[in-house]
Amino acid sequence: MLEKELATPLSILKKYYGYNSFRKNQQEIITALLQRNDSLCIMPTGGGKSICYQVPALLFEGITVVISPLISLMKDQVDTLNNIGVPAIYLNSTVSQAEQAHIMDDIKIGSYKLIYVSPERLDSPHFLHFLQQLPIDLIAVDEAHCISQWGHDFRPSYAKIGQLMQQLSPRPVIAAFTATATKTVAEDIKKGLRLHSPLDFISGYERENLAFSVVKTGNKKKYLLEFIQRLQGESGVIYTATRKDVEDLQLYLAKNGIEAVTYHGGMSEKVRNDHQERFIFDDEKIIIATNAFGMGIDKSNVRYVLHYQLPKSMEAYYQEAGRAGRDGEASECVLLFTSKDVQTQKYLIEQSTSLGERKDHEYLKLQAMVDYCHTTKCLQTFIVHYFGDEANKDCGKCSNCKSDLEEVDVTTEALKIFSCIVRMKERFGVTLIAQVLKGSNNKRIKDLGLTTLTTYGIMKEKTEKAISELTQLFIAEGYLTLTTGQYPTVKLTEKALAVLKNGEKVFQKIKPVKQEEPVHSELFEKLRELRKKIAETEKLPPYIIFSDVTLKEMCKYYPQTKAEMLEIKGVGEMKFEKYGDVFLTIISSFCQENNVTASAEPQKKQTEKAKDDPSYLTTLQLFREGKEISEISAIRGLKETTVEQHLIQAAVEGVELEWQRVLPNSYQQLIIEAKEAIGGEKLKPLKEALPEEISYFHIKLALCI
Repeated sequence: MLEKELATPLSILKKYYGYNSFRKNQQEIITALLQRNDSLCIMPTGGGKSICYQVPALLFEGITVVISPLISLMKDQVDTLNNIGVPAIYLNSTVSQAEQAHIMDDIKIGSYKLIYVSPERLDSPHFLHFLQQLPIDLIAVDEAHCISQWGHDFRPSYAKIGQLMQQLSPRPVIAAFTATATKTVAEDIKKGLRLHSPLDFISGYERENLAFSVVKTGNKKKYLLEFIQRLQGESGVIYTATRKDVEDLQLYLAKNGIEAVTYHGGMSEKVRNDHQERFIFDDEKIIIATNAFGMGIDKSNVRYVLHYQLPKSMEAYYQEAGRAGRDGEASECVLLFTSKDVQTQKYLIEQSTSLGERKDHEYLKLQAMVDYCHTTKCLQTFIVHYFGDEANKDCGKCSNCKSDLEEVDVTTEALKIFSCIVRMKERFGVTLIAQVLKGSNNKRIKDLGLTTLTTYGIMKEKTEKAISELTQLFIAEGYLTLTTGQYPTVKLTEKALAVLKNGEKVFQKIKPVKQEEPVHSELFEKLRELRKKIAETEKLPPYIIFSDVTLKEMCKYYPQTKAEMLEIKGVGEMKFEKYGDVFLTIISSFCQENNVTASAEPQKKQTEKAKDDPSYLTTLQLFREGKEISEISAIRGLKETTVEQHLIQAAVEGVELEWQRVLPNSYQQLIIEAKEAIGGEKLKPLKEALPEEISYFHIKLALCI
């Protein structure tokens, strides 16, 4: 622990977590809790909720109790805390009675700062009496949306927490945390937990590192296979709606040479836990699961989450998709959609025990997911608006934003569909409307007398599927609305009436899906191998040793000393003492083998400027004006190696420049021939095989081009 007189939230953050600054709202939340204010904290998955209660726990005199419904989360967080030198323990159903008695004795004598428990444990009068004897300063309620019957994961045991907390004297500070809560659910949380004048902290729902895509395809398996092959070697989660689909996809991938583990409720707990551990420890890269998997999994390097079918609600989808990119690195969230998925979810709603208002509510949530799949607006913005928040701007990365096609005027089609709905007296659903517009000879249409409508067959040039999708688009964009229930009917909104009566225009945007392939350096793979070995020795998930973000920063800045390593995001003093030297050895060896020069000061400033700052652009402009590297160096007061780095970065990004000015064609040809002969994985063998006048800069540039 830090010396008490020196302990501050920032010093705790740096020493134990290895970060120099807090993320959005973290410091404000920590300050509020230290000042003993109850708080409701809505933060996106990966936004750093746990730090908000772990840092105060280290600054409070007494104990912090964390209430979590997730056994896997308890284990992950306790392992992580103990790994960085923070005494923590959990009490749940995996702990034997004898172990519990021993742990409770240790808690009484102050051996632990954080105790993780399930909400069901609070039902025990014996355990509640035990808590009453402890000096508890803070109660942190994780996954707090479980308290609301309108949330997507209602847990009856959560409803008792607020009442039970009143029995603790003195009453501790209570902090509620969730990643997904509409305004209704947020009010339920405050009321249910009986928070005292709580401060609200909403960090927003945007996940800037995630690229969302909706893919409508008739061959989901083919798309899935190609998608996984493109991201070979990366960790990913594939969600399906049913156990049967989990097993089916696992067999399909196995036949195509791709290994994956499975996870669903039909498996024994032992097998499920084994598969989950293999995924967490990076022994398996892919897990195929129903939505039972992943709640509370802290695995930070999941590069993609792919939903094979439509989830039941936006809350469920965003929580599951949010398991991608928890380390802040660019990650993909793909949803494969067909209209059949909607029927599957409706069937599941009808089979549930929900009644009346609750069932109508589930249908409304499902329709929001259908709207998400049909909107042509920014997908991230759609999600943010759903939760009642405002997006600063469109994300620029989702499958809608990345469309490079212009909007198409579909006013004529809209008028035909809207007119048909009016003539059908707003009494029918999407499918029947499409059949009438197509001019179907369906017996039911004839029996209902719909063939006599003036709109019958006026869109016969289109398929029923195309008409249905266009109708769904107009629902998603607010021109039309659906009633609730298993068989909803379509009705016009004021927005549609403005098109019919006032001549308003309607547009549709076509949206192809584009993705970028991830690139990892040779050094990154070496560091990842080292991390895996350490993790196996210590029996910990690899991401607890260091996250992918931390490894990539090491690859970016090539730290050579303890001081430089401590500047890397995610490397605190405790982590350095445990692992710093072995990682420095690998980095130093790599730099020597590849003639990489690392300055005494970490190369952050140079590298960041090379990509983002005007400095990089200024170099390119001077080069375009005909200046040589030495001239640019003199004009700008930069080292020639920095100017060269700017040019290499330009080559990586595909910028077109007169490369022959710095890389003669003869040099390039020799480098290509040498690479074909001996490979290009390492630079040093290439350098030794080439004439002396060909520098490392020439080699790097040729390889990039």
